[in-house]
Amino acid sequence: MPDPDVDHIIAVHDPSRPIARAVGSVLDHTRCRVRVTVVCHNTDGAEVRRLLGRRGDDSRLRFIDLDDGIASPSGPFNAGLDAATASYTSIMGSDDELEPGAIDSWLRLARDVGADAVIPRVRHAAGPFVATPPTRPWRRRRLDGVRDRLAYRSAPLGLVARARFGAMRFPPNLGSGEDVQYVAGLWFAGANIAFDRSGPAYLVHADSANRVSTHRRPMSVDTAFVGPLLESTEFSALSPRQREALVVKLLRVNVVSWVVNRPRPDDWTGDDRTELADCASRCISAAPSSLRALSRADRDLLDAVVDPRGPLERVIELGRARGRFASAAALLPRRIVDSLHREAPLRFGVASVLVRGRSR
Repeated sequence: MPDPDVDHIIAVHDPSRPIARAVGSVLDHTRCRVRVTVVCHNTDGAEVRRLLGRRGDDSRLRFIDLDDGIASPSGPFNAGLDAATASYTSIMGSDDELEPGAIDSWLRLARDVGADAVIPRVRHAAGPFVATPPTRPWRRRRLDGVRDRLAYRSAPLGLVARARFGAMRFPPNLGSGEDVQYVAGLWFAGANIAFDRSGPAYLVHADSANRVSTHRRPMSVDTAFVGPLLESTEFSALSPRQREALVVKLLRVNVVSWVVNRPRPDDWTGDDRTELADCASRCISAAPSSLRALSRADRDLLDAVVDPRGPLERVIELGRARGRFASAAALLPRRIVDSLHREAPLRFGVASVLVRGRSR
């Protein structure tokens, strides 16, 4: 086929994944010139082809077999990006699917506004829309990484223009968090980022028993991406305000969630406390001003996290307290004046409600 408009890359690590659903959602409902690249990663490519049945003969479909022995999504996504020739690339997990016409809608918006990247709406297949990124209300084009809180969209879903970002790749060998460094190079580069606020959504499924993104891992695996990120050229290129915005997200979403998702002492093993303390401390050192935007509950939790000698029960207790979202501790920073910060809990919460409401 001639060079497509969009190279859509799907990485599959296990033939038991619903790859036919993912591929079908693109091939059956896209009018523009799209090529779906299925990267069979450390798995039986012949079995993946068999599962696709009649779709396996579609001229818009190609396969890449990658056996690198590394349990990281970076390898297959990078292999797909290396093989891309289209104007835009797009990535997708094998568990997920697109609503009909999604790629057509993204491409139409990209062409209308000359976008370097298009962010789609994201929805849980069995539930609500995901309230990220909590942008300025009704903002549709020329989003700003700081003012539109783009760091909270850590997965580069949608479209990415090869003319602007074709040389970018995911950092290798990471089991999770590999996309954060990639999007740091997207959202804060001064590019024209568009948001398809009312178009068909990217659907996230949770019906796979062994989905990587919903499986608890050792703390050393969870935190492994943070060191390379903070030492990367992408991070060093950020302005102080951009570093602060990204680190606020890391602390509020990643570090805090790693505690909340381990609510029992038995959930903590080996060097988990030390690994987490080191990660949180490195984040804070990279952008100390990020702390002022956080709630009192988050600050109390982080104070306990960075001291691995303190009682684990206290860390767990503060993690539970952080979930009381209607409390003053969850809604206010330690200094009242910081309530006006763009990332402060009240402003952030209102923006999240508005973007979720707009997505309905």
